[in-house]
Amino acid sequence: MAKVYEFLANGFEEVEALAPVDILRRGGVEVKMVSITGSNLVESSHGVVVKADLLFENITDFSDADLLMLPGGMPGSKNLNEHEGVRKALKEQFEKGKRVAAICAAPLVLASVGLLKGKKATIYPGMESYLGEDAEYTGALVQEDGNVTTGAGPAASFPYGYQLLSYFLPAEKVEEIKKGMIYDRLLNS
Repeated sequence: MAKVYEFLANGFEEVEALAPVDILRRGGVEVKMVSITGSNLVESSHGVVVKADLLFENITDFSDADLLMLPGGMPGSKNLNEHEGVRKALKEQFEKGKRVAAICAAPLVLASVGLLKGKKATIYPGMESYLGEDAEYTGALVQEDGNVTTGAGPAASFPYGYQLLSYFLPAEKVEEIKKGMIYDRLLNS
């Protein structure tokens, strides 16, 4: 079974954090939400409190991860970027050729540790400069380039989640999950 860790900092964006987790879990992917706050309770940018599965300080390494992902939101993305453990884990994951993903403002973390050099990427509109000069901003809702996936913001949470799920399941299973979530009706409305 595939394994995914999502890092949560105070100030995360709720939809960007929870929609991909829900989609991945519906697909049978083991997803663990990891708090970097020292508490299992993490507060979103809009005051919603979520209980994380694990505390960052209780995990010695993330080598069993198939994917590490970051939700956006402010100041959550900046809090993630200031956490040396998160930065180290992302860099190690990337250097092993394993997948990393970030949505909304969180691609700034990937850029900050040098993971977007020579990559196509997207980020929340108006934050393009945070990608740095070495990344190619595409403006897409979801952008994949090699082992890096980025999403543009809250409205991208569903297509971003389905893109991540597609790394672990065949296309027909992803389509079944989309249909079960009536995503097909949204696209046809």
